[in-house]
Amino acid sequence: MVNQDQEIFNILLETVSEAIIIADQEQQIVEINGVAETVFGYNKEEIKGQSIEKLIPHNYHKDHKKHVSKFIEESKHRSMAKALEVYGLKKSGDIIPVEVELNPFKIYDKTYVMALVKDVSKQKESEIDFMLRSKALESASNGVIITNALKPDNPIIYHNKAFSNLTGFSSEEILNTNCRFLQGTDRDQEAILLIREAIKKGESCQVTLRNYKKDGTLFWNDLYITPIKNQRGVITNFIGIQNDVTERVKAEEERNHLATIFDESLNEIYVYDAETLKFIRVNKGAMTNNGYSYKELLNMTPMDLKVSMDETEFRKFTDPLLKKKRKRSEFETVHKRKDGSTYPVSVTLQLSCLNEKPVFFCIVADITEQKNYLTKLEKTVEERTQQLQAALSKEKELNELKTKFLSLVSHEFKTPLSGISTSVMLLEKYKRTEDQSKRNKHLSIIRDKVHYLNNILNDFLSIERLESGTVTYNMSQFKLSKVINEVVYNANMLLKEGQRINYPENINDIQMHQDERIIELILTNVVQNAVKYSGKNSQIDINVTQNKNVTTIVVQDYGIGIPEQDIENVFTRYFRAENVLNMQGTGIGLNIAKTHLENLGGHIDLMSEEGKGTAVTLKIPTKRHG
Repeated sequence: MVNQDQEIFNILLETVSEAIIIADQEQQIVEINGVAETVFGYNKEEIKGQSIEKLIPHNYHKDHKKHVSKFIEESKHRSMAKALEVYGLKKSGDIIPVEVELNPFKIYDKTYVMALVKDVSKQKESEIDFMLRSKALESASNGVIITNALKPDNPIIYHNKAFSNLTGFSSEEILNTNCRFLQGTDRDQEAILLIREAIKKGESCQVTLRNYKKDGTLFWNDLYITPIKNQRGVITNFIGIQNDVTERVKAEEERNHLATIFDESLNEIYVYDAETLKFIRVNKGAMTNNGYSYKELLNMTPMDLKVSMDETEFRKFTDPLLKKKRKRSEFETVHKRKDGSTYPVSVTLQLSCLNEKPVFFCIVADITEQKNYLTKLEKTVEERTQQLQAALSKEKELNELKTKFLSLVSHEFKTPLSGISTSVMLLEKYKRTEDQSKRNKHLSIIRDKVHYLNNILNDFLSIERLESGTVTYNMSQFKLSKVINEVVYNANMLLKEGQRINYPENINDIQMHQDERIIELILTNVVQNAVKYSGKNSQIDINVTQNKNVTTIVVQDYGIGIPEQDIENVFTRYFRAENVLNMQGTGIGLNIAKTHLENLGGHIDLMSEEGKGTAVTLKIPTKRHG
């Protein structure tokens, strides 16, 4: 090579910073630069004049010759690195990945190829390292996310498969969103505040919080967050690593719940060493029941609480447990409190293990109430027997009342109906004009009987309304004389021969604020009973007194009276005294009157003596609002 060519090569070599190898058309190395010497480990004197294959691994020689020959023929500028993987062979024998760009040129009709060679070992190592890290992230069982801290709201820009599997959300639903979507509406969590504070300060943090999967299932997430900074110290990303710790949290909650049950149980619970019998732990129930403090109990054994049981006797219950002959022992004994008082207890013992050490788990129940159970039971049985006897007696009375009532109803309906039937039959016979007076007589009988039956039915309806609570009371201001006039007028229609009702004196100015219709109904019942159960030529007295609060009406008759044994039942529905069973009546009038009067705030009293008469006293509030 002439000096002029060498000078040109030197210029080219000095102006390029990459490794340069210049070869002629026969692929003989004619020049290299200093960078090439560093890359391949040869100096110029060692490599010049050598075949280019000296710098290529042996197994690539054949392909390399074909490739270069074709390249020279086409004389095109191209990059070999883009066409196939290229490797270089160093003097030390090491094979390195390289990128090679071939540039053909001519000088004085001679063809040369200048190869720009770049050692890409570190780049390849980085690519492999990145690939391994990516695969490691994808294969990790923990959920991993990366957020972009340079964008508003820290959106997720990467997540691994485990994160998607754990949460049930797809990539489309995860990417470009803030990870708060995992909390749903459950935002009131202390852990969230800690996360916000750490992100604000650019610090790492680890929290456990409640998250929700796509299907709404709650899971507990142990989340570790750490910031990533660039070379200038600016936080560019946050990495979040999450772990599903639901089972762990549930186990902790269960342990805490069991601990709470242990501490809060009303029974006494003790745990003590199986060998020394010293208490290891006691609950609040034990301290409350026996009066000792926790510190005091830890220096005691079960024998310190028992009144009449020593260690030898106590071991009779524990030895079968230690020898696995029984799963538990149960017995009764007497415990002594710190204040000296005693109480009977039921003890249940079980063998357990605490820190790989055998212990006894003991539940003690105060059975004072159980010990008194028999006495209470006997007393209760006696009380129940008395109540049952009373109930049976009452039932007997009710059955008797029902029998009387059925007989009564049969009689009260049958008699007027029979009279109506007879009058109707006779009416059919009186067809002549001159029989009109007889027809009028029987029509009057029919009208009276129908009126009587109608009154009975009204009484039954009144009972139904009183029992169902549908009675409405209408309060108004009225003169009592108006009511008494109406009651006496109607009662006069029922008077027997020689009977007389003595009208009360000085009542013209007496007024009441009550339900006028109900007061008239009550008084009518009482006065008509007096007429019914008094004989001929007798009199009935009505007396009225009034003060600011109470109006008192007394109706006194001098009739047949009520037998002493029946007086207590006269206000019972359907009850009729023995001495009036053959007389008309339903036994419900006084019951209705009493119920109405009590509803109005009043009271009814009755005094009677058989054969001498009856006095009924009505005490009615003078003024009632509502």
